[in-house]
Amino acid sequence: MIKQYSIAGADASAIEASAERAIIAGRLAPGDRLPTVRGLAARLRLSPATVAAAYRALNRRGLVTAAGRGGTLVRPQPPLITRPAPSLPAGVRNLAEGGPDPAMLPSIEKALRRLRLEPRNYGGPYNRADLLDLALAAFRADRIPAGPVAIVSGALDGIERALAANLRIGDRVAVEDPGYPPILDLLGALGLHAEPFGLDDDGPLPAEISRVLETGVAALIITPRAQNPTGAALQRPRLRQLGDLLRARPEVMIVEDDHNGPVAGAPALTLCGPERPRWAVVRSISKSLGPDLRLAFVAGDALTIARLEGRQRLGPGWVSHILQQTVTAMLRAPETAALIEKAAAIYAQRRRALIRELARHGIAARGRSGLNVWIPVPAESAVVQSMLEAGWAVSAGDRFRLKSPPALRVSIATLPPAEAGRLASDLARCLAPGHRTHYA
Repeated sequence: MIKQYSIAGADASAIEASAERAIIAGRLAPGDRLPTVRGLAARLRLSPATVAAAYRALNRRGLVTAAGRGGTLVRPQPPLITRPAPSLPAGVRNLAEGGPDPAMLPSIEKALRRLRLEPRNYGGPYNRADLLDLALAAFRADRIPAGPVAIVSGALDGIERALAANLRIGDRVAVEDPGYPPILDLLGALGLHAEPFGLDDDGPLPAEISRVLETGVAALIITPRAQNPTGAALQRPRLRQLGDLLRARPEVMIVEDDHNGPVAGAPALTLCGPERPRWAVVRSISKSLGPDLRLAFVAGDALTIARLEGRQRLGPGWVSHILQQTVTAMLRAPETAALIEKAAAIYAQRRRALIRELARHGIAARGRSGLNVWIPVPAESAVVQSMLEAGWAVSAGDRFRLKSPPALRVSIATLPPAEAGRLASDLARCLAPGHRTHYA
């Protein structure tokens, strides 16, 4: 949808500010198409070069993205505080959010009762040695080469800091397609250009990685397991193929987003190692211990971790020791390991149940690991609306895609197998020929 009258201004800076205000106020919503450069220039009686400069500035700041013939679109998650999305109607099952099942998370309250919290002043170690030891042990158990480890405020914070430590504005970064929307938005905000590559259930396709390496990318971001949204997970034969390709390009930084960690339902495999000059493995505890803890570990080469922590010192300084103590207590609690193992098994059961029920209706779906199932559809918005009318909130795939075909993302985290059959039947009805919703 083109919002013709939300942008005004007498020069490039004024046009940029006007568009930003429109995004904040909700007059320009995520996915909205801005007027064409020539169209807006004619309306404002300015040169096309002036409008183009404003659009370039908005693009550099990650507020909009150029979609080729699709025009210039507001990003799904621009780096601004905007109006919240409308709440779902009563009775709708929310399978659009990709978070963990709260019932599968250990008790924060129990962990806090075990703590003796004392005021901490400036100075002293930034990271707790006992938590670093736990992180190192977990990385080494998964055969991820862990020398220096940083503690950051969540997976995206770690990815941003790792990229900022090594890349420059204008660098190209290879990303999964489909992939996680905040990664794309983050690249835009950092002034980096996304170069998409395709993947299947085994992870990145070797031919696609070979292609993007030829474009001169400076970094490669991959999800080794629980890929969001497809659930892809690296397998050893694919790992060896990708390793052979990447050995010839040691200058390319590898960033691995292990956001699901031990509840992914697949083993941890890595393309990173001491033979690479620049690499980082980011492992969040959000899906296994709880999103509100906002903590992740980053293993990487010594220079990347030194730069990352040095920049962190100039900003927040450190991750709260109250959070660090809480996470340490939760990881050490005897019941936590058993609950994490149970959660991984239950999520796998829920994934398999939905994929099985969809197959009964002839609907193909992907979901080898993680909390989501990816379902190709002929058109997204119509199916999403029909499913909402049937009582299900699911995610349209356009937020996740750059060049890959249409699909839906369904989160299975809170979907028990007993409900999978009803969801599959409702989706089959929405996709059936002659359904009242038209795919136009």
